[in-house]
Amino acid sequence: MTLTDSLYNYRFAFLITILLVSVLYGGIVSGMAVDWYQDENYSHGFLVPLIAGYFVYERWDQLKTIQVIPSLVGLAVIIIAFMQLILGTVGVEYFTLRSSLVVLIAGMVLFFLGTAVFKATRLPILYLLFMIPLPYIIYDSMAFPLKQFVSWVSVGFMKLIGIAVIREGNIIMFPSITLEVADACSGIRSLISILALSVAYASFLQISNFKRWIIILSSVLIAIVTNAVRVIVTGILANHSGAAAAQGFFHEFAGMSVFALAMAMLLVVGLLVRGKSS
Repeated sequence: MTLTDSLYNYRFAFLITILLVSVLYGGIVSGMAVDWYQDENYSHGFLVPLIAGYFVYERWDQLKTIQVIPSLVGLAVIIIAFMQLILGTVGVEYFTLRSSLVVLIAGMVLFFLGTAVFKATRLPILYLLFMIPLPYIIYDSMAFPLKQFVSWVSVGFMKLIGIAVIREGNIIMFPSITLEVADACSGIRSLISILALSVAYASFLQISNFKRWIIILSSVLIAIVTNAVRVIVTGILANHSGAAAAQGFFHEFAGMSVFALAMAMLLVVGLLVRGKSS
């Protein structure tokens, strides 16, 4: 029995299962959506389910002919998902709670549709992890060294062009003004979003997996470099024009400009990689 046959023959069972999962996770998903809206670090979360859905659509011609052979391994994965759900609820640990939905989806695909269907859909399923905000302990452990590194690179460049500046950790000190490299300027925000988009972009291109990894890994370097550029430009302007250059409209505009620059650089990397493969 193919996937399309299975979806038709057991359509009511699948519909009931989807409704039950929707009831169980409705509040959890809506809570994530609030975080996507309120936290700029995860505003890309609104796009993740749409991109994952497109991945499935793109593979539909292959999927609909796959033979469905349900796997009991999926039952074990479903049990793990429910254990995550319980532990996350009891411990009020949102990442465990929310990621259990992705584990549950993986388990249901394995249990109801089999390993062949799971292998064909593992990218869209795993891609859903990008919509889940990281635990703050992990976020902070990533942001702190990035702030230090971006500060070091920025101060080093400004010294090279003759600006009098010193650094203490992530504090940049000019003769007349002191700036702090905050989380927003560390690159962590754009890193999370660009990494998610780079996976989607690399998957759309008709290139080898090795070259896809080149694009994905390049997004990390791009996020760091572009945010160093942001700090350098902000520092130069603040040194000449005062603290107002590092606040308000310019600060927000710089953030948007840096993200646009990062996306442009990512597109260029993709074109270069694809060009070499053609």
